[in-house]
Amino acid sequence: MVYHLDVTLAKAMSTFNKFWYTKSENSHRARFLSKSNDNLSLPQAEVTLPEQIATELRRDILNGKFAPGATLKERDNALEMGVSRTPMREAIRILANEGLVQLRPARSPIVAQPTFKQISDNIVVLTTLELLSADLACQTATDEQIQEIEDAQNKFAAEADLVERVEAFELDMQVHLAITRASNNDVLIDAHRSMLERMWRARFLSARRADSRANVMKQHGHIIDELKRRDADAVRKSLSAHLELLAINVRGYFEAEKTDQNAPS
Repeated sequence: MVYHLDVTLAKAMSTFNKFWYTKSENSHRARFLSKSNDNLSLPQAEVTLPEQIATELRRDILNGKFAPGATLKERDNALEMGVSRTPMREAIRILANEGLVQLRPARSPIVAQPTFKQISDNIVVLTTLELLSADLACQTATDEQIQEIEDAQNKFAAEADLVERVEAFELDMQVHLAITRASNNDVLIDAHRSMLERMWRARFLSARRADSRANVMKQHGHIIDELKRRDADAVRKSLSAHLELLAINVRGYFEAEKTDQNAPS
């Protein structure tokens, strides 16, 4: 009799724990999905809990909460965000694929510390992809796609001064993503998205060092006007000048960091 009672209680507790875990995970997922998330233009219906967690961690890295070389403790971050370790582990893998996090065997992952050479090589590839995207957009983009680019820029201009710096940066990147989508080349779109993810932190650092947001807005405006005219040569020239700032600002960041390291304590 006692044995049967123990078995019944064990089954009941197992059912309750399974229900509670599912309910808890769904609750955490709803909490994350309720937040604004423009990152990489993922449709909300397709956004998973690990992707939402990755967005929060990505923003923390960009904002400096986790500096390059800092340890990302899976358990501590899961507790802080109120999620289980499984989606946290998957989120960290997402960031590792983006190059923001470095995984280590049998040790906690750390925030990546790419060298200037590594970032410079990525900038060359990213620039090539964006220029090719603009060329193809002039040839194949529909009027609706050009309007989507302009809408992304209008949203950036309207909200940039009203949101946090990292959110303004994400709005900026939406303009570049919209241009690439207008190329109507799926292989190029995927390659650009992958490279943009790898360059996320470098582009954010560049945006922080930019002399004036007004200058970025002006350059975006020229690029969009030239896309409307389907003037591939003009677009290439304007976009090249715009992307050249990325290399200049990233170099400035590394030089400033080196100066700080060599400064007497």
